[in-house]
Amino acid sequence: MPAWLDQRARLTPERTAVISGMERRTFAELAEEARSIAAKLAGLGIEKGDRVAFLMQNGVHTVTLIHGVTRLGAVLVPLNTRLAPREIAWQVEDCGAKVLVYDQVHREKAEAARTGTPDSGVNMIFWQQLLQQREMGIELPARVSLQDLHTIMYTSGTTGRPKGVMLTWGNHWWSATASALNLGLDPHERWLAAVPLFHMSGLSILIRSVIYGMTAVVHTRFDPVEANRAIREEGVMIVSVVGTMLTRMLDELGEEGYPDSFRGMLLGGGPAPKPLLERCAEKGVPVFQTYGMTETASQIATLAPEYSLEKLGSAGKPLFPAELKIVKEGQEAPAWQTGEIVVKGPNVTQGYWQREEATREAIRGGWLYTGDLGYLDADGFLYVMDRRKDLIISGGENVYPAEVEAVLLAHPSVADAGVTGIPDSTWGQVPVGFVSIKDGADFHENELLSHCRERLARYKVPIRIHPVKELPKNASNKLLRRELARWASQGEWARR
Repeated sequence: MPAWLDQRARLTPERTAVISGMERRTFAELAEEARSIAAKLAGLGIEKGDRVAFLMQNGVHTVTLIHGVTRLGAVLVPLNTRLAPREIAWQVEDCGAKVLVYDQVHREKAEAARTGTPDSGVNMIFWQQLLQQREMGIELPARVSLQDLHTIMYTSGTTGRPKGVMLTWGNHWWSATASALNLGLDPHERWLAAVPLFHMSGLSILIRSVIYGMTAVVHTRFDPVEANRAIREEGVMIVSVVGTMLTRMLDELGEEGYPDSFRGMLLGGGPAPKPLLERCAEKGVPVFQTYGMTETASQIATLAPEYSLEKLGSAGKPLFPAELKIVKEGQEAPAWQTGEIVVKGPNVTQGYWQREEATREAIRGGWLYTGDLGYLDADGFLYVMDRRKDLIISGGENVYPAEVEAVLLAHPSVADAGVTGIPDSTWGQVPVGFVSIKDGADFHENELLSHCRERLARYKVPIRIHPVKELPKNASNKLLRRELARWASQGEWARR
C-alpha cells in the first residue's frame, strides 16, 4: 500500500490531523514533520526493521515521533511511563532497541534506566536533541507491506516477565477498518485520546486518524473536566474510555448532558459494571462496549449501536473480519456456558517477540487463546466474565471478581471497588473486597456486606471489605488485581 501518512496528506492535506492543547497540525504538516524525524533517525543509523523505543507523555511531539519512526520503516516500541527504570531497561534490552527517545517529563527516569542497560548498545536521546540532529538525505519508502512488523508492545505482565506482542501493519489496518465497518465514519469526526499513546487504545486512535482522515484530539493526561469540555465545546464525537474514566466523567457532568453530535463512548478495559451502563442509558449517553487486547491490535468485538440497550452488558459480536468462540475442556461450548474466549482474525498477532514457547501456548491452529472467560448468548453476543487468572474458586464454585465488584459499585457510598481471592483452609479460596468511598460518605463494612448478601449467592459475598484511598491501577486505569492479592496477603491494605 502507499505509505499511510503520505497518502493521507495527498488526499486531504488541509484537514486537521491532530490537536493537543494550543498545538494543531494538518495532515500535510504532520507528514512533513514525520519525514524530517525519519531522516534524523536515519542520521543516527536507524534502518528499516530496527526497533525504536520511546518514553514520552501524550502530545504532538509524541504523535510526530510515532509517525516518524514508522515512516522510516523502523519498528515502534512504546514504553509504559509508569514502569520503574529497571523494568524499562529490561524491555529496551529484550527488544534490542537501537534508540530510546525520551522527553523532558521522563528525563530522570530515562537516565536511571540507562544505568540498567550499560552493554545493550541502545542510544538514549532526548527529544530536543533529536530535533537538532542532522537529517540524512535518504529516499523514504513510498509503500508499506502489510506483512512487515509495525509495533512491539509489551503486555502488562500479570505473571513473570512481560511479553512483547508483535503487530504488523496489516494487524493495525484490519483493526481500523473493522472498527469503521462497525461504528461507521463521519468525515468531521474528532476522536479524543485521553488514554496513553503508549497503550494500544491510544496508539490505535492515531492509526485510525490517518486511515480515516479524522482528527485526533490528544490530551496530556485524563482529566474528566477537560474530557467533558472537549465533547461539549471542541466537537469531540467519540471517546475511548475504561470504566473508571467513564464514571468520573459522568460524576463531573452532573445534571448536564452531551450534545446531539456526540456519537458515544468506546468502552474497553474489562467487564463494565451493569450499574454504570444503566446510568449511561438513563442519561442518554451512548456506550459501545468492546472486547479486545494488545494481541488483537485493539478491539475484536464491539456492541453495534442498535443493540446498546437491548444487549446491555454485552461486548457485542466479533468485528467483520474476525471470529470468536468459547472453549471449555477442549471443546467449543454451547450458548450460555462459560469458558475461555478464543479469537481469530487478520488483526490478531502472530506471536510474541522471541517467545516461541509462549506463542505456541497462546496460538493454536490459528486461534488465539486469550485467557479471558466469557459466554455467548443464544444470539451470539459475547459477555465477558473475567480473566481466567483472576477467577476465584471457592468450595468448587466459580466466583468472578467483576460480578462482585459490580454489586459493590451499585452501593451509593462506593466510588470504586476491587475484589480478589485469598487462601482459605476450608473453601480453598474466599473473596475479599477493597473499596474507595465517595467524598462525603462514610465507610460501614457491615452495611456493604449486607448489601452484597442481598444480591449475591453466599459463596460470592466477600468475607471482609477493606477501605482504601484508591485502588491500584495501571496507566490505562485498569484494575491490578494481582496488587490487591498482594495487599490482602501482606496486610498492606491498612496502609493504603
